Amino acid sequence: MDAWLIWLAVAAGLGVAELVATTLDLALLAVAALAAAGVAAFDVGIGVQFLTFCVVAVVMMVTVRPIIRSRMMHPPLIRSGVAALVGREAVTLTEVGRDAGRVRIRGEEWSARPYMSDLVIPAGTTVDVFAIEGATALVHPREDPWSNSSSV
Repeated sequence: MDAWLIWLAVAAGLGVAELVATTLDLALLAVAALAAAGVAAFDVGIGVQFLTFCVVAVVMMVTVRPIIRSRMMHPPLIRSGVAALVGREAVTLTEVGRDAGRVRIRGEEWSARPYMSDLVIPAGTTVDVFAIEGATALVHPREDPWSNSSSV
């Protein structure tokens, strides 16, 4: 039997064992066995095959394993609930001032206040949601109301 077929069988066995154990280590060893199978396909000696297996296994354990482990332990942060509304675009339904106002955020109507308390935002203005405090959205207009686009 050819040596590369034996290494391929070892890789398959390690892959199946990984499916049962789900440790990640056996999958990395399966990759090393595939590398050894690739070297064995060129009819090199068994010593070179074992050396290839060992070197690839060590490299995978030292470099790839810590990266994958950290990704598995710390999944990407997904904002949900009201935190997902921060940064969204909204449209003012009524005038938004220090005491009262209403905006529509992603199809839902929310009470709102301007992020800067001295600001008054007219109805129909596109705003950004800067924060959520309780059931009130703190918003700021996309275009500053004090800027004049037709300046001198």
